[in-house]
Amino acid sequence: MNEPVFILKGNIIYSKDLTELAVCEHGYLVCRNGLAEGVYPTLPFKLGGNPIHDYGDCLIIPGLVDLHLHAPQYSFRGLGMDMELLEWLETNTFPEESKYKDIEYAKKAYTIFADNMRRSATTRACIFATIHRPATLLLMDLMEKAGLSTYVGKVNMDRNAPDHLREETQESAAETLEWIKDVLHRKYENTRPILTPRFTPSCTDELMEELKKLQMRYGLPLHSHLSENRSEVEWVKDLCPWAEFYGDAYDRFGLFGADCPTVMAHCVYSDDREIARMKENGVFVAHCPESNMNVSSGIAPVRKFLEDGLNVGLGSDVAAGSTENLFRAMAHAVQASKLRWRLMDENLAPLTVEEVFYMATKGGGGFFGQVGSFEPGYEFDALVLDDSGLSHPQPLDIRSRLERMIYLADERVIKAKYVKGREVDLS
Repeated sequence: MNEPVFILKGNIIYSKDLTELAVCEHGYLVCRNGLAEGVYPTLPFKLGGNPIHDYGDCLIIPGLVDLHLHAPQYSFRGLGMDMELLEWLETNTFPEESKYKDIEYAKKAYTIFADNMRRSATTRACIFATIHRPATLLLMDLMEKAGLSTYVGKVNMDRNAPDHLREETQESAAETLEWIKDVLHRKYENTRPILTPRFTPSCTDELMEELKKLQMRYGLPLHSHLSENRSEVEWVKDLCPWAEFYGDAYDRFGLFGADCPTVMAHCVYSDDREIARMKENGVFVAHCPESNMNVSSGIAPVRKFLEDGLNVGLGSDVAAGSTENLFRAMAHAVQASKLRWRLMDENLAPLTVEEVFYMATKGGGGFFGQVGSFEPGYEFDALVLDDSGLSHPQPLDIRSRLERMIYLADERVIKAKYVKGREVDLS
């Protein structure tokens, strides 16, 4: 579908703000030229004559935003979950990512990933690839075809990685430059490049300086990891004794928000200084609750992030997270916050349904611009959810039905999916 104006009819629900949902039962959601024009309980006369897609009693919500996942790891999701992060990287991640030097293997693996992402509830995503330029371009081709709006990054590593996944500093910079040129030449409509130093332990100061030059030249955002694991945080102290804290190791090179839009995954052990710098620089936090539990990292203080006014979204972090299903990420965020509240800090109250829904839509969507809401002027990303298969003995209000989606839904409830006003083929 590529109609300049069309209307969806159903039970519309989206976030007004962090704590309040907007609900319009059996209402009308208008899309004009790829943007939300308005939500109406009855259709204005002036809009009569435009095509209406009546989804009956289905729920209509904004598309979900995944701020952090690893496409090459999709092949081993659900494996090695009894390991801690650094061991898990050495045992599972690095051997698998080395296979993407083979473009035929990359095509097979990335096709599975792209097909499943197309059918998922995700409409926007920030995606790690590998160090391999041809495979990264292939992934971007497949994501463009899938119809999602994504940032995809060629990974940079020039230290503390296996020989087959470590580039020399100038080689890494040169390959990244050629990759950016290739991407610009392809003129994708929905797929954009993002600078992707894996994390500070794998990138020398010299490489960070080269990436800053590329960021300034091309105006690219950045995607990396931050304060995920205690051992990792201590490692950064040893590698960068000049840094005030982990995030400062990025900020010293101008790669931590401010003039370089930045999303940092995890932030489990961010201290007050790091949180203050993230707020000052406008860094987006990708909260990855299942991943942080699976690889024994811990539980991020998300309530504190929200109270301090940080930008917070959700990440599936496949494959440390076992699924790309962002409904599960919302449920895990609530569950993890309850554990932190009960076991670690009773001053930080558990997250609510309203808050995690906001994070999965408008919170993470802010990294992409006016995304994640049906307010006028927002890019039109929408999911139509059919929950009729989840039988219930009595009627439920719209909020309750949404809450059940968060805990019970997967791709099978998705009846239709729209990105920037275009319907995605779910077949």
